Amino acid sequence: MPELRIGEVAARSGIAASAIRFYESEGLLPNPDRESGRRVYDESILERLSLIDLAKRAGFSVAEIKKLLAGFARRTPPAERWRVLTEKKLKQLDERIAEAEQMKRVLRVVMSCRCPSLEDCSKAIHASRAAGREGE
Repeated sequence: MPELRIGEVAARSGIAASAIRFYESEGLLPNPDRESGRRVYDESILERLSLIDLAKRAGFSVAEIKKLLAGFARRTPPAERWRVLTEKKLKQLDERIAEAEQMKRVLRVVMSCRCPSLEDCSKAIHASRAAGREGE
């Protein structure tokens, strides 16, 4: 099996060499063999990097990716690993989406502000909050 240097791995995977070294330091990739002090990899590293990249694009943190790769019993099938992690991630995303929707509502309100000063905005906000609590 041909051995690849880190520059070749980076070029073929589209992942920066610095990211590859970071993934190694975080335990997402096994420590590579060395030849004359330089990292050498076999081609299977490209599949592992592809999986890491997929998980990263799905929004998983380094810790979550580490769990995906090594945080389950060896015989746990990939589908079960993904299911466990994605259920939690989808809940987090739903919460973030709700927060973003709330932010959009607030931005739309302040976008139509006609207050002559920021102090007047603050007073209007407090009055609006108080009125909203009274209506509950």
